Amino acid sequence: MTAGSETVGFMAMKGAGYYSKATTGAREVIELAVPMIKDALARMALRDDGSSFRAADMGCADGGTSMPMWRQVLAEVRRLVPSRPIEIVYTDLPRNDFSQLFRNVHNQTDLTSYIGEVPEVYPFASATSFHQAIFPHDSVNLAFSATASHYISKAPCNISDHVHMVGARGEELRQWKEIGRLEWERMLLLRARELVKGGRLVFLNFGIDRRGRYLGNTGGVSMFDTFDALWRSLAEEGRITRAEYLNTNFPQVYRNAEEFTAPLLDRNSPVHRAGLRLELVEERHLVCPYARAYDEHRDAERFAREYIPTLRSWSEPTFAAGLDAKRPAEERLAILNAFFARYERLVAQSPAGHGMDYIHVHMVCRKE
Repeated sequence: MTAGSETVGFMAMKGAGYYSKATTGAREVIELAVPMIKDALARMALRDDGSSFRAADMGCADGGTSMPMWRQVLAEVRRLVPSRPIEIVYTDLPRNDFSQLFRNVHNQTDLTSYIGEVPEVYPFASATSFHQAIFPHDSVNLAFSATASHYISKAPCNISDHVHMVGARGEELRQWKEIGRLEWERMLLLRARELVKGGRLVFLNFGIDRRGRYLGNTGGVSMFDTFDALWRSLAEEGRITRAEYLNTNFPQVYRNAEEFTAPLLDRNSPVHRAGLRLELVEERHLVCPYARAYDEHRDAERFAREYIPTLRSWSEPTFAAGLDAKRPAEERLAILNAFFARYERLVAQSPAGHGMDYIHVHMVCRKE
């Protein structure tokens, strides 16, 4: 990805239901947050006045990972305000698989939806990036985003010797952290304008905890370092070019709790002036479900076979975007298949330490 390129043109999770089926950890993270979201609803002191209640799922992918949560949360909204029709708006980028999303919503897959369970729920979708305004001012009651807010809209520069900003250094790291700071502040400001007074914003953010841990880097084998080493090996062998290696940058910035909360706590920030206040912030660590399963079955090949799809479900678009667009589609796919096959063989041969543990910074914000 060249400097200044935008994520909106290429970012999309793998479609046809692949993402939600493979991303077990993300679903667990969301389900574990249900009590936190219900508590936020309780503090909203909702009036049963017959007006529409609007919820938003921002960065929804195919909607499968959040479906169990929404079944519980929308049922709770219905209990609290029986007379209010509920709108739920799913938002993601234009290339998202919205067809699969609505198949999931309307019970046309093996998932169980809130449709048919919770009366008067009306699902909609928006293909507008959460880096832009999505809703009119003062129109959203509950905004939710899980494992999505780390994405930035533009890469400030190529990272010369890694594929992710966690491996960047010096001026390159400074540039990535700065664009992350600016875009996080802007994202919060947009949501502050869209929330009704008393509305809540719930973020389940990939982040860096106080021990310096982050997704796939919790004391074992570093996932992003492994990505980089395997992608670099393809360049060294001539399977991909040096330019393709350099153009492969995850459009993500990981932040710590202080960086997440700074715009909310600084009275001079535009976010604070817009009325957004921090209600809760906490760090959470979820052990990789595939690594947990391996600890029981001890079949290294099975672990590798089950684990790699969850990595591929969200990382493949970044590696695909790094490849020269002039390559035939079949050639690009062959390179990607070879890359993930190498990762699978690596895990099968030496499984110790592998796993994608989730490190999250959870936040609840309210609109004054």
